[in-house]
Amino acid sequence: MTAHSGRHFLQIPGPTNVPDRVLRAIAQPTIDHRGPDFAELALDLLQRVKPVFGTTGPVVIYPSSGTGAWEAALVNTLSPGDRVLAFGTGHFATLWRDMAERLGLVIDFVPGDWRRGVDPQVVAERLASDKAHGIAAVMVVHNETSTGVTSRVPEIRAAIDQADHPALLLVDTISSLASIDYRHEEWGVDVTVSCSQKGLMLPPGLGFNAVSEKALAANARARLPKSYWDWAPILEANERGYYPYTPATNLFYGLREALLLLEEEGLRNVFARHNRHAEATRAAVRGWGLEVLCADEREYSSSLTAVLVGAEHDADKVRRIILDRFDMSLGTGLGKLAGRVFRIGHLGDLNDLTLAGTLSGVQMGLELANVPVDPAGLQAALQVLRAA
Repeated sequence: MTAHSGRHFLQIPGPTNVPDRVLRAIAQPTIDHRGPDFAELALDLLQRVKPVFGTTGPVVIYPSSGTGAWEAALVNTLSPGDRVLAFGTGHFATLWRDMAERLGLVIDFVPGDWRRGVDPQVVAERLASDKAHGIAAVMVVHNETSTGVTSRVPEIRAAIDQADHPALLLVDTISSLASIDYRHEEWGVDVTVSCSQKGLMLPPGLGFNAVSEKALAANARARLPKSYWDWAPILEANERGYYPYTPATNLFYGLREALLLLEEEGLRNVFARHNRHAEATRAAVRGWGLEVLCADEREYSSSLTAVLVGAEHDADKVRRIILDRFDMSLGTGLGKLAGRVFRIGHLGDLNDLTLAGTLSGVQMGLELANVPVDPAGLQAALQVLRAA
């Protein structure tokens, strides 16, 4: 591989670039997680993180990946044999479904073409036909990291209400939290799942569950086996600023700094920045003469853009050339999209110049891979950035 000077461009849709302020915070000396200094830190964090989820209720923080937070959402609210409505919107939605099956849940699965999000009308129809209310939960991936498609959670909530159905709404925000407008409480979500290494601009290692009152009531009835993931002992210990087991102490320092960065910029401005960068990226893709994978403009992602290169080209070859020549990592196509798409991550710690450099590298890489593109694509993106 070619030796490079300068900083590596990490433009995958997570893990994302970690700001220097966050890295310095994580590098602080480790403290006693049973001592008063940690309790002060934890109590502050447990309140400070709530606005990012759009909730006034509890947020459980695990030493885990997002996959762990998936499992926590299921085992804390459901029982063996419960039916769950799930949707094939992409690779990660499929993995979450597979996990639910392995845990002993019965899945009502709605397949999809991976170019569209969850159809609220289908939700309404499925729940309206469930006269006995046998479906215990609806599982939705808000922003599908493998496709760059964002499902319309408020419309899904309205569909559940239209059917007058008591099913819990479980939503994965792993690649949307702190990047795309999200409102746990206002949208009537019961469990919001997320993790640290995307919009929160941290290394991997923290998983999150934001929990509604309805979910807490379901927790009292849930019979799926749980120990490490059990909300009850964590929430009890959290009241005093502690945990029933060892938390990720230094990542808590980083989380506090990341939350301060989000507060300083303001969440509304954070969302506007992500929207602008996504719009500029799509302008480049269209300008190059290529196709955005997401087929419904209402569902365009502000976290990432998946780009179709056409059947006659290999998206992984494009990625390899860009990594070798320009020291930039792009996301690969996952599952049935392998070799067909590459993904440009534009979430987290990113500014206009970084995005301009990213799109320049993509354009040069496409040209070097002999993918026919119109070089006016980059200018189209810069026009969006200038106008902003």
